[in-house]
Amino acid sequence: MAADVGVGAVTDEALTEALSSMATELEVPGVAVGVFADGQERYAFHGVTSVENPLPVDETTLFQFGSTGKTFTATAMMRLVEAGDVDLDAPVRTYVPELTLKDADVAERVRVRDLLNHTAGWTGDRLDETGDGDDALAKYVALMADFDQVTPLGATVSYNNASLSLAGRIIEKVTGKTFEEAISELLLKPLGLTHSFYFPDDIMTRRFVVGHHRHEDGRITIARPWAIPRGSNPAGGMSATAEDQLRWARFHLGDGTASDGTRVLSAETVALMQRPTVQMPGSALGDAVGISWLLRSVAGTEIVGHGGTTNGQHSNFTMVPSRGFGFISMTNCGPNGPELNQKLLKWALQHYLGMVEEEATPIGLSDELLAAYLGQYETVAAVITVTTEATHPGRLVARVAVKPEMASVLREAGQDPDEEQPPFVVAFLAGDGDRFIVPDGPAKGMKGYFARGDDGLVNGVHLGGRLATRSAASASVSAS
Repeated sequence: MAADVGVGAVTDEALTEALSSMATELEVPGVAVGVFADGQERYAFHGVTSVENPLPVDETTLFQFGSTGKTFTATAMMRLVEAGDVDLDAPVRTYVPELTLKDADVAERVRVRDLLNHTAGWTGDRLDETGDGDDALAKYVALMADFDQVTPLGATVSYNNASLSLAGRIIEKVTGKTFEEAISELLLKPLGLTHSFYFPDDIMTRRFVVGHHRHEDGRITIARPWAIPRGSNPAGGMSATAEDQLRWARFHLGDGTASDGTRVLSAETVALMQRPTVQMPGSALGDAVGISWLLRSVAGTEIVGHGGTTNGQHSNFTMVPSRGFGFISMTNCGPNGPELNQKLLKWALQHYLGMVEEEATPIGLSDELLAAYLGQYETVAAVITVTTEATHPGRLVARVAVKPEMASVLREAGQDPDEEQPPFVVAFLAGDGDRFIVPDGPAKGMKGYFARGDDGLVNGVHLGGRLATRSAASASVSAS
């Protein structure tokens, strides 16, 4: 690992030039970037808020940052833990006694901690509309009685938005306030995050971006609807400026005090949140999960982060605690937004810290070995079909199709889902068994792995941080 390059050696002009060059190349309409290094904040902005009603993206522009909001929910929970109001290892029913799940044993045993590290195991991607009232979370939790238990409690990490909505309901029950009021009092006000909002009524009076979709024919169109259901706010319903997001990073890089010296968390709790609670090597999410934070290593240095995705908006949030470094980027177009975020992060790590992430080495496998992975895998929302093609020898090709019932739900909510998404190539990694990487395209660099049961047969694929289980028709393929 090279020595720090330092803020003094990276001019504001260089950051802006890098951002504009990459965003233009990838045709992302609007981007905001913030860097905290050597005790200084740096910002760069590019493009417009909307291709239909364009305003320049600037320091006042609000972006939806999606699942980074999970870290707000977890941090608020840790404030309640420090106050003695919540125990991470207590059953969820201690605080939400009405919790009902399909698996009665899981409903009895699931702990608060399991909600914050994605190990609860039930269907996690239901974003049901439960209204805009103060009872939205209560109604969402009631719907969980119909959620399938996909994996055993605590058995594996599989990204779970529903768990965070349940965590938000715990916060409501313990504080006696709505989730949004509790987050404001526990975090936003003491930390001075005055440009972070949940409700459209607050956001629509300010400058904000809308999401966009870039189609295969090159068209860029507005992504609708703009808002996510209120019942999913704890999983990622907040919008903020780049400055507020970087202030959030500075708080979690610090000792638990706000900029004015107010004690919000103990330094020990801040550090605890960044320690692994469960391992997940080979996942797109990273190597481990802390208390909400996603953890991995780059060039031998620990990285803490949690980006997010909403409808046509994609964000990156990364910290290097040992170097006092924070990076945030927020974009308003997919699928190139995530690719831009990753390129910007790599640029920032290299130019500010001298950290260069080594490229993984993909290998080719014989058709005989690849046969063990072929077939269909399912989540609640999609079917993933894994095949081989002569044009990609030694590798797999994956196609993700939205299930008709999920597409119908999305249309009812005003979205126009791409039911058949462009295929992508999967290449296995040298010496890493069932682990793979996407070597090219917008998802380049995304990692994952195939899971196996006790019988040695492939029974799932961990893709995009979520476990898709193998369909019965594919389950008879022999182990390699």
